Amino acid sequence: MKSGELFAGVGGLGMAVDAVFGSTPAWFAEYDTAPSKVLAHRYPDVPNHGDVTQIDFTTVEPVSILAGGFPCQDVSLAGARRGLKEGTRSGLWSEFARAIDTIRPDWVVIENVRGLLSADAAGDVEPCPWCLGDDGEQHALRALGAVLGDLAELGFDAEWTGLRAADVGAPHGRFRVFILAWPTENTGRGRGRGRAPAPGRRAGAGADAPAHGADPGAHGALEALKLLPTPGAYDGERGGSQHPDKRRGGGHSVTLQDATEHLLPTPTVGNATGGNATRSGERADEKLLPGLARDHETDWGPYAPAIARWEAVIGRSAPAPVRYDGKGGKARLNPELTEWMMGWPEGWVTEIGLTRAEQLKACGNGVVPQQAAHALRVLLARPGVPALEEVPA
Repeated sequence: MKSGELFAGVGGLGMAVDAVFGSTPAWFAEYDTAPSKVLAHRYPDVPNHGDVTQIDFTTVEPVSILAGGFPCQDVSLAGARRGLKEGTRSGLWSEFARAIDTIRPDWVVIENVRGLLSADAAGDVEPCPWCLGDDGEQHALRALGAVLGDLAELGFDAEWTGLRAADVGAPHGRFRVFILAWPTENTGRGRGRGRAPAPGRRAGAGADAPAHGADPGAHGALEALKLLPTPGAYDGERGGSQHPDKRRGGGHSVTLQDATEHLLPTPTVGNATGGNATRSGERADEKLLPGLARDHETDWGPYAPAIARWEAVIGRSAPAPVRYDGKGGKARLNPELTEWMMGWPEGWVTEIGLTRAEQLKACGNGVVPQQAAHALRVLLARPGVPALEEVPA
């Protein structure tokens, strides 16, 4: 099977789709320059059709699976919440729907943020003044309902789910909504006779791993784990970091920059002239910055169990949280850490010449392949969803 990915970014959702469905990418559609460089480097023989609004989908190679995460800015809880309406970035869902209507794929895979569940959407649904919570002044339709309604009008049935990256072992939360859709005439085809995709295949690395990651019991229940803040698209652009306590004191959320850049002991004048490797006296077992740097190890503090769990899931040690390449040798969030947190292969975005800000933005806008792959397996296993081997290729 062949897959096509809209709003592809650096291909994180496509990694999951191709791992679960056994497909290969036929083409991408990505407008931004930096992610397009990643796609060109990683998939040199796969065309990128660029701006989705300018594509004539009658001319692209037909695909069995159409996937994408349309822009989330206007439905995200962190954004202005303008909703899924004409004229908004998230309104580009209409272009996704246009592609579905033209290509008529066997499967559609959609990814978006938690805000899809609650953001307003424009639509033909009339208000219900006597219904609880509907006063006639508000939109009667939410973004998720609009997407599902459009899919139904296009002749597609759908299932959806939401889960955190932490639910598959990642050391950060990152809740995402996933929708799986298919042509209505295929609903229930072969269920019980077909074969669901084998569990455990890990997207993006070509190796097997448990669907939920390492056994959470090895480091305590998930609820007891201290998770890092999730990578953000503007980690490299919005000013400097603050100590987490100061950030919380101001009523703001702690960023990944805050958590990592203040994770290690604060550098002192002694660090520049050698300094002591450890504290003295009763605290001699505590390493200072020179000791940590010399021994190439990181004291992850309360995040250590979550870090160790993800290391076991993806089979790769966590990179250093910071690099001392800021002005005056200041510690700055290491893009290699955010790439690792996203579950991508080593160097996926950090080895091809992007700027630090571009690398961090790519990670902040990306998809955790292991999370998406697990969501797809959950959805494919539901009653009424066609079995893969029974759907015409």
